[in-house]
Amino acid sequence: MTERLLPAWSLRAEEVDGIEPAPVWSDRVTREWALGGSTGEGVDVCILDSGVDGDHPLVGGLSSAVAVEPPEEEGAEPRIVPDELGDVCGHGTACAGIVRSLAPDCRLHSVRVLGAGNAGSGDLILTGLRHAIEQGHRVVNLSLSTTKRRFAELLHDLADAAYFKRTVLVASAHNMPVESYPWRFASVISVGSHEGEDSLAWYANPDPPVEFFARGVELDVAWTGGGTLRCTGNSFAAPHIAGIAALVLARHPELTPFQLKSVLYLTATNAGGTT
Repeated sequence: MTERLLPAWSLRAEEVDGIEPAPVWSDRVTREWALGGSTGEGVDVCILDSGVDGDHPLVGGLSSAVAVEPPEEEGAEPRIVPDELGDVCGHGTACAGIVRSLAPDCRLHSVRVLGAGNAGSGDLILTGLRHAIEQGHRVVNLSLSTTKRRFAELLHDLADAAYFKRTVLVASAHNMPVESYPWRFASVISVGSHEGEDSLAWYANPDPPVEFFARGVELDVAWTGGGTLRCTGNSFAAPHIAGIAALVLARHPELTPFQLKSVLYLTATNAGGTT
């Protein structure tokens, strides 16, 4: 009798009983089950941005900080170096402060890929994101995007690599109605803003590509110099979801990005998830 040949990645009959999904979820996924009592302890959250002022009182310190520098020679790769400048424009500090306000005991990491004026090249963003994934950071906040199609394919590959390594990418939608990336990728949690004042109110969007709406209009955020600045933008909605993701993962570290996205959907404010 010849052995039956199965296609690659197939499941054999004798293996069926060994792949029961873990963990066993509660009968009803509630916010209490998802994040009740969580402080984000033990979860590594990376802010891929303009750097972070770790000394800002609303940030409360960093576990690591690196910068991506342009190559010194033509044809060379960008370099990952210790970040000696911190935040060069305030944007990253704002995002870090929002994450810290929601998940006070998470471990915050900074990867600086943007320069003064909140501008940066696609090559630096790609290198920084690759570094964050390789470091095993569990959540990466990307309050940035690029409209350049030539970077889209490489970004897509990195987003998939993160997904399969259980790194959750949270990306803000562009503030203008344009095609940009990586927030439009299905493997990324994409976030737009809502006008409410509750940092723990988020809404699931039944009509993606934006999947969730979080607080991002007229809020006071940490800024360089130790102060705050009143800001509006999807950039500030994304770290709300990143912080909430850290709360969930601290309680349920075994969740995959797919499962985490499902939990966020089931516990969204408009899905009855406030109880």
